[in-house]
Amino acid sequence: MKLKKPFILLLAMSLWGGSMIFADSAAQTVRVIVNGSVLDEGGIINDGKTYLPLRQLASSLQAIVAWDEQSKKVTLFKPNVHMFLFQDSKIFGNVDRGNKYTFNVFAQIDNLLTDISAVKVSIFDPSGRETVIDFKNINVSKDNFWYRTEDVKYNFDSSGKYAVRFFMKVNASDDWKLVSEKLISAQ
Repeated sequence: MKLKKPFILLLAMSLWGGSMIFADSAAQTVRVIVNGSVLDEGGIINDGKTYLPLRQLASSLQAIVAWDEQSKKVTLFKPNVHMFLFQDSKIFGNVDRGNKYTFNVFAQIDNLLTDISAVKVSIFDPSGRETVIDFKNINVSKDNFWYRTEDVKYNFDSSGKYAVRFFMKVNASDDWKLVSEKLISAQ
């Protein structure tokens, strides 16, 4: 009787360990790195196929994910968005800390393969605080357009990287999707 309990425990542990080894060999988790940043959710390899977290991957690639509930179809759109920052007629990107600058953002958008309902341009300070530069509800159904903000006065209070980000919405009820980013260094 004394050997029966350890034997049952040993058998249970062996079965559990074997199940874990089999499960691990059937589906492996992998780290996913996009442009040097590790995704929070890893991927899974199962039967030679790799499955990735689409929303997080699209966010890292600055792409738009559209889900069609009716057809159970997900579509990934990656428009080309090129941003230029102008101070008067000069392009700028590095600024002196503690100074106020007046600038505007010019964006050239092409390869837009979906309709969008709104755009937003924001600047994020080094601590992550957002200041909205401009947003507009628009109805764009062509594959390219240009967008320019009004002049904005902004004080670069601290040293570090300031991110100017361009967002789009496919539908008015959607969340903002980041599609481009330009960094300004303040020293």
